[in-house]
Amino acid sequence: MKFNPSQPAQLIEKQSALEAILPELSEGAYLAVDTESNSLFAYQEQVCLIQFSNEKTDYLIDTLADLDLSCLHAVFSDPKLEKVFHAAEYDIVCLKRDFGFEFNALFDTMQAARILGFKHLGLSKLLEDQFKIDSVKSFQKANWGKRPLTQLMRQYARLDTHYLIPLREKLEKQLQKNGLLELAQEDFERLCKVENNHNKAPLYTQINGYHHLSQRQLTVLDALCRYRDSIASQLDRPLFKVIGARVLFSLAEASPKTLDELENIKDLSSRMASKYGDGLIAAIQLGLRAPLIVLPTYQRLSRDYINRVENLKLWRKNRGKKMGVQSDIVLPKDILEDIAGKHPKELSALKDMMKDVPWRYQHYGEEILQVIV
Repeated sequence: MKFNPSQPAQLIEKQSALEAILPELSEGAYLAVDTESNSLFAYQEQVCLIQFSNEKTDYLIDTLADLDLSCLHAVFSDPKLEKVFHAAEYDIVCLKRDFGFEFNALFDTMQAARILGFKHLGLSKLLEDQFKIDSVKSFQKANWGKRPLTQLMRQYARLDTHYLIPLREKLEKQLQKNGLLELAQEDFERLCKVENNHNKAPLYTQINGYHHLSQRQLTVLDALCRYRDSIASQLDRPLFKVIGARVLFSLAEASPKTLDELENIKDLSSRMASKYGDGLIAAIQLGLRAPLIVLPTYQRLSRDYINRVENLKLWRKNRGKKMGVQSDIVLPKDILEDIAGKHPKELSALKDMMKDVPWRYQHYGEEILQVIV
């Protein structure tokens, strides 16, 4: 598909236009997909644009234009229409969160490149290497929640999907040549099932090092995180643009009780102290009075389990070196830990545990069993 800037992407802002292109989205074997979100500019991140490209046309779906996107459920779940992404996990998590889409039939060009042992995985670098295309990078951190979209933003957005289908075709041929297509396909199927569990955790778990604090300091940190969250919600700004994580940690650690003491916090600027000082002190006082937070205690890992994990990691690291890939390509972390925990003694039990990765079982099952004996 040759890029032709004289034929702009179709910007879909009306329901009638969206419904009119549905047959076109599904008419081929492949549909390239990408999304743009406003995570750097809003309290609650949301998908602001969905880009589609088939072998004829590029489409930009304005998800902020009061469209009923339920008609796209059939597109994403269609097992006969392969959706081509680059770095699919984030897009899939966002599309599931915002619209409840379910996914079947997927090809991830970044994961394909990882399985092939490519050193540079960014889309712009892959397009440069494979097609000699110098793509635009200047809008990676743009505010996609602003309207109207500029012409340059539209062009940037379309380029994220415009070349994905030909890139997919090149990568698939290399996977077939190297006997790795089945391995890639089982990873693509796993990506369809990815879920976002981040929002289920307490707010304080977003702060690095929280588990090193005392129970009282942790309780103060929890109160500070709740205060920051309320301010960010009111301002509709990302948490890090209100008060940084390092500042919250320093405040919880020192737990200043007055505005004068607040000025001694090294990571807290005078501007921030002036703007949020009273609220921060109130949150700290609340945390100092609140019932102590007790972190959940986890069952101590047995030495046998730890040894199995270490042995499996060493084995997959060596296997990865032979293949020229990162070790998780050989055996994903979640499956490795499951095998180490359940410690199967026979191939039949291991096969059941590796039912979602049959290529890996077929090629490595016996080796894995020997490693964990």
